[in-house]
Amino acid sequence: MPPAPVVGILPAGPHNRITDVAGVRVGHTTRAQAGVQTGVTVVYPHADDLFCNKVPAGAAVINGFGKSLGLLQLQELGTIETPIALTNTFAVPIVAQAQIRQAIAANPKIGREWSTVNPLVLECNDGYLNDIQAMAVTETDYVDACAQAAVTFEQGSVGAGRGMSCFGLKGGIGSASRLARQEGGLAGTAPDYIVGALVLSNFGKLRNLRVNGELLGQSIKQRMARVAVPAYANETVNEPDKGSIIILLATDAPLDARQLRRLSMRAAAGLGRTGSSFGHGSGDIAIAFSTGMRVGQELGHEQTQVWPLHEQQLDPLFDAVAEATEQAIINALWAATAVTGRDGHTRLPVTDWLQD
Repeated sequence: MPPAPVVGILPAGPHNRITDVAGVRVGHTTRAQAGVQTGVTVVYPHADDLFCNKVPAGAAVINGFGKSLGLLQLQELGTIETPIALTNTFAVPIVAQAQIRQAIAANPKIGREWSTVNPLVLECNDGYLNDIQAMAVTETDYVDACAQAAVTFEQGSVGAGRGMSCFGLKGGIGSASRLARQEGGLAGTAPDYIVGALVLSNFGKLRNLRVNGELLGQSIKQRMARVAVPAYANETVNEPDKGSIIILLATDAPLDARQLRRLSMRAAAGLGRTGSSFGHGSGDIAIAFSTGMRVGQELGHEQTQVWPLHEQQLDPLFDAVAEATEQAIINALWAATAVTGRDGHTRLPVTDWLQD
């Protein structure tokens, strides 16, 4: 399998994954049985109790055709208090229930002496490859994904990405990181920070796929035509841009919730570079969180007191977000493997079409 192209000009972290941000871990559970091609992916911002030690966060709804759960309170209070879970559209309720049980088991005061917990589950529709009506995802799948959470993790057709499509090819989970360094007149005013991205990539039309500015989708369509394969079985001239992408961003920079919302908005820049126009039928959501600050559950609970970065110091982080998001999408495409699922539907990876 050829390596994924490197996009952008910024250096990557040591593993080129979201887990280059210290403390972040990722875990998967994959369901791959005949017509069931789906799963769960979880992202932990840190290893402590998230309900008692929340992290600041912000979100941007680039296009809101989606059924995610927990965004309303995140946008209001600016914190994350459970692991972030990714799954298919119809599995959102069962995964949210598993998150609630997990939080109560760790903190029995939740919903009684304390406030209720805000589960955070984000989704894409994998119904082309996965029999989504089977509702195969269980609470155990979420628990198992949490148990697998680690710094090193697979990308491509795994976890929540198992049944996802991207640009008419096989999509899925992708991750990347970029270094944000103050330059010019601000050089040395802050240390180097890491921005990491993880995507659940399930969007786009083949004809629009761009890699490093090259119209790769057009080249792939020509190759498909030469071997008598329909260029894109579901694509017609007027077919709308269906599908979705969830973009998770982590950074060790000390940022408050308002600044993190600004960070999350820049994910759209990286998404657009790959050929997305955020079509009517696309659910495009970005969440950014910082491990550089903590928010206690109650008054008197320990929380870190860190002064957020100055607004003028945010530009390197914005650049890192755009590049890490673009690279994560490319990595998802290149890491993916072929999947055949419901009714014999098949998605092939981009790597199958790189040579005649």
